[in-house]
Amino acid sequence: MSLAAFIRSEMTEILAEWTAFAEKVAPAGRKMSRPALADHAKEILCAIAIDIESYQSKQQELEKSQGQQNEPGLWKTAAGLHGQLRQASNFSLLQLSSEYRALRATVLRLWLPRVQQVSETTIHEMVRFNEAIDQALAESIATFSSRTERTRDLFLAVLGHDLRAPLATISLVGDRLTHPPASQEQVARLGKKAKRSAILMSAIVTDLLGYTRSQMGAAMPIVLATVDLQEVCKAAMTDANAMYPNSRFVFRPSGSLVGSFDSVRLQQLVTNLLINAAQHGTKGHDITLLAVGSKESITIKVCNVGPVIPAESLQSIFRPLIQLAPDVDNDARQKTSLGLGLFIAKETTLAHRGTIIATSSKADGTVFTVTLPRSSE
Repeated sequence: MSLAAFIRSEMTEILAEWTAFAEKVAPAGRKMSRPALADHAKEILCAIAIDIESYQSKQQELEKSQGQQNEPGLWKTAAGLHGQLRQASNFSLLQLSSEYRALRATVLRLWLPRVQQVSETTIHEMVRFNEAIDQALAESIATFSSRTERTRDLFLAVLGHDLRAPLATISLVGDRLTHPPASQEQVARLGKKAKRSAILMSAIVTDLLGYTRSQMGAAMPIVLATVDLQEVCKAAMTDANAMYPNSRFVFRPSGSLVGSFDSVRLQQLVTNLLINAAQHGTKGHDITLLAVGSKESITIKVCNVGPVIPAESLQSIFRPLIQLAPDVDNDARQKTSLGLGLFIAKETTLAHRGTIIATSSKADGTVFTVTLPRSSE
């Protein structure tokens, strides 16, 4: 049986192995459906089978080996689309490449035992197959890298935009204080503005450092100690209130909240959830922070009233650089747009071996629920 015919006849088995491998290498903490794991694998394999059977002159063979052949737009090929979607699903370039390595090994492992005698035709088919795999991989990498570069450029642009506003405020405060006289009341008001801007910049830098570490392949670092989460939640409310003094934060603890945690990371986590609620909640409604201790775990909930988040958005809000449109009535409130707060919250939760989910409905509002085992050892 020719290699192209084998790929078509054994498509189901090949796809099953592709899906199993994709599930194995998928980003930690991300649940993907089997269709999402399989993605464009069937179309890629069909294109490879067609390529193996197509005529190729010596000149075309040379151009192909040098990557000079004319191909259709990368963004329209199955492999090109696969690269886009894997980047959107937070796969790394190494994980993307490993899929093709596994696909190559799977096809050859299943096909070669059926080859009765290795002939010149067999070798030719293997060469064409490897060329086609390499071409598909190149197309996926090209579109993956293109999306990554655009994301990087967007990230830098947004970072500059977000830091410019608090820096301008601090600069104006400094300029005003260098031109006395200023009353005690004016000095106090200017001091609060400068402090709020400094807190905002600190939050942006802290999130940026956490994001950078995660992109370098390292998990969120945590230092465990015996911690009372009631104190952590109170400190987080103080931070959030300093940034959003016009929002009403309500804390309702119950049960024992003592466990083995990283207090600094969890304060950042809770602060990010409160800030997110303040940014997107409707003015005039309380933002509620619940902390409930049970025998094995502690559950933290942040609830706010605001526009219902669509179900499809709930699946993506924990990814970096995702920013939902704020409530139009809240445009005057200070807000950041890096879209890292919920990503950092998720990474911190995973580092504590916990879970974080979001729900949103008209009846219950938007609720972020974090469940942490009392010991993350």
